[in-house]
Amino acid sequence: MEKKRPQLSLDELHQLRWLLGGGLALISVWTVFYLEIDAWVLTGIATAAILAVLMRPKLPARLPPLAHKLAFPFIVAFFAWDLYSTAEVLPAIIRLDILLLLYRGVSYRKKRDDLQIIVLGLFLVMVAGVLTVSLAFAVQILVFTGCTLAFLFVITLAEAAEGREGPGPGIRGMEHGRLPAWAGGSWRRLVRRLREVADWRLLVLGGALFVGVVAVSSLLFMAIPRFQLENSFFLDRFITKKSRTGFSDSISLGDVIDIQQDNSVALRVDVSDPARIPATPYWRMVVLDEYRAGLLRTSRRLRNDMVMAAQMTPFVTGLLPPARGAPVYWTFYFEAGISRHLPVVGPFYLLRFREPQWVEQQSSLRMTALRNEPVTMTAYRVEGMSTDGFVPDRLFGAKLRSAQRGQVADKPERKEADEHGPPRVVYPLTTLQLPERTDDRQALNQMVDSITGGVRVSAEEFATRASRWLTEMHGYSLQVVLPEGNHDPVVLWMESSLPGHCELFTAAFTLLARAAGFPTRAITGFKGGDWNAYENYFMVRNSHAHAWCEVYDGGTGWFRVDPTIGAAAMTTSRQSSAAEAALGRRLDRSWQARLDAIRILWYRRIVSFDQRTQMALLLSLKETTGTIGVALREVLGAAGASLQHWLQRPWSVPRVLDWFGAALGGVTAVVLWWRHGRSWWWRVRGTRRHGRTDPVRREAGRWLRKLVEGRTERQRHSATSKVEDLDMWADLQRLRYGPRDTWPEPQAVFRRARRARRAARRTISWR
Repeated sequence: MEKKRPQLSLDELHQLRWLLGGGLALISVWTVFYLEIDAWVLTGIATAAILAVLMRPKLPARLPPLAHKLAFPFIVAFFAWDLYSTAEVLPAIIRLDILLLLYRGVSYRKKRDDLQIIVLGLFLVMVAGVLTVSLAFAVQILVFTGCTLAFLFVITLAEAAEGREGPGPGIRGMEHGRLPAWAGGSWRRLVRRLREVADWRLLVLGGALFVGVVAVSSLLFMAIPRFQLENSFFLDRFITKKSRTGFSDSISLGDVIDIQQDNSVALRVDVSDPARIPATPYWRMVVLDEYRAGLLRTSRRLRNDMVMAAQMTPFVTGLLPPARGAPVYWTFYFEAGISRHLPVVGPFYLLRFREPQWVEQQSSLRMTALRNEPVTMTAYRVEGMSTDGFVPDRLFGAKLRSAQRGQVADKPERKEADEHGPPRVVYPLTTLQLPERTDDRQALNQMVDSITGGVRVSAEEFATRASRWLTEMHGYSLQVVLPEGNHDPVVLWMESSLPGHCELFTAAFTLLARAAGFPTRAITGFKGGDWNAYENYFMVRNSHAHAWCEVYDGGTGWFRVDPTIGAAAMTTSRQSSAAEAALGRRLDRSWQARLDAIRILWYRRIVSFDQRTQMALLLSLKETTGTIGVALREVLGAAGASLQHWLQRPWSVPRVLDWFGAALGGVTAVVLWWRHGRSWWWRVRGTRRHGRTDPVRREAGRWLRKLVEGRTERQRHSATSKVEDLDMWADLQRLRYGPRDTWPEPQAVFRRARRARRAARRTISWR
């Protein structure tokens, strides 16, 4: 008879339930880290409080009963105040959920309270799952699922134990707010007890079931078709968008420098033909055509044009024709919190999203933006994109010529005379806009004369001279102190010899080019990046944030000018810079690049898992399975041919004797191992606990099981035989479970058991 496996007591089950409930509450609260909401202080308080009561379960008993009565009114009042003060529905609900988890995590719970923890945690997990695409969250949701299953299993065991034994003092203590009996238990003792009662077969079965559930879910994920739903459903409308970098419709001097302090990856780009990546790519995002006293921004007219052109669409058509030959695809993975403006290298033929989006587009600026700043990673694919840094725009040339002739269709805006000049007419061509003060304009004209020598030059020649003049007059520095004065801050900086950053160089060149009569606008985005050598994609970090200019060439379009010291002066060539890409691309083989490669795999295979990728993966699995099947058939065919060749060989006497000797040796080795080798192996390993590997105890257990089968027949024996049977039964149990110093002679007991078994069989057969 096998010894019954020990089980956890009711108090130990309650202690384990307390541990799993607190762990589940912590995992649920930590999902807030993936949400862009202001709940860090509340999350920290909840984490510290739940960890404290997990380590010391006696702490909740020290709270007065009045605290439990006032907890729910306080939570309701906090939620009402939060909703009233912030007017944000979803963040307020999430903070309410954290408070409820905090209360349930630090108070003694009954079954319905444990189920409330699961429901509250599931709500946070669902919200975070919709609003994030983080790989870490995928691991966290697996941990949440496993912890929830274990929690429900322990709740069921505790409920069954209560049904058998009735509610103990621990349960009654929880009902009245007193210290329950299990709260005084030791965690070390609980761990030891778990090791004693754990059955490795059950653990392996549970792990296999969990892995099977994950595998079936993965197969369903690959098999179920994708539906085109709006990004993040409706939840992103209830989250406050906060730009981490400041790439918006307006920037002040120094905003881009603040962006550069962050070294995290902002953009990842997959390119079907890596040779098409320029040596130094400029990732164009926001066009700023208006200048006001150190502030660069997109003019109101152009912003209104973008808003009026907004539409819900899965793709955006550019103004370039489709490329000849094989198209080049650029797949962008744009992180959340950067901007609502989408970075591209240049004009394109087609931009396609994973799902329909509200998109705003300004065709004259070649600028594309989402209506709202996304709260999760945005993936889109661009086809037929130009990389030469030139933006064609013949329509602007026509408008410029009309403005110069005074024949603008729009009604001009008349402004009052300033203190230095007569009334003037300002046309809506903000790319010609200059500072308001006359003395600032005079200073700009003097600088232009010193650059050009009083001679009319082309736009390309002026860009080269002005960029050289700025770099000779000023150095580069991230720490800039602008000179004091009542004049325009950029003009004051140009008159000084102080160093500057990219925004000052860009704003200065913009004013100089406009003063010379060349339409100019500022551009913000990213410059450069690193090539990930592990997964072959381009990484653009926030530290690559940059500002540069675009100048109109007079008739066909805008060419790029980067006046910042150390940068190329301008890009006027419309030829592909693929030849320079092989020389200028930088390989990143750091550990950060290795870890980021894991994220791009997650984005490619899971986040951007559309129907086309779905079919490609299924075809890949089919090809892999077919390849393995062909290889297996080849191996089996070769083995069968070898066996057939061996059987067809002539059988001689030496060959028969050799195989007969080998078979006899194998059988002898197995018999010797069965009789003597096992005990030797057990002695070498030294594992004899609980009679599971000791040969004497195992043999005694085997005889006990055999004698139980015939005990009903032996009950008809005489009283003497019953006494002998009971003595032998006691000796076998002593050998199976007793200490070694109380053992009788094992072989003698086994012989008696063997005789008794044979006698019982003869008696049964005679009858």
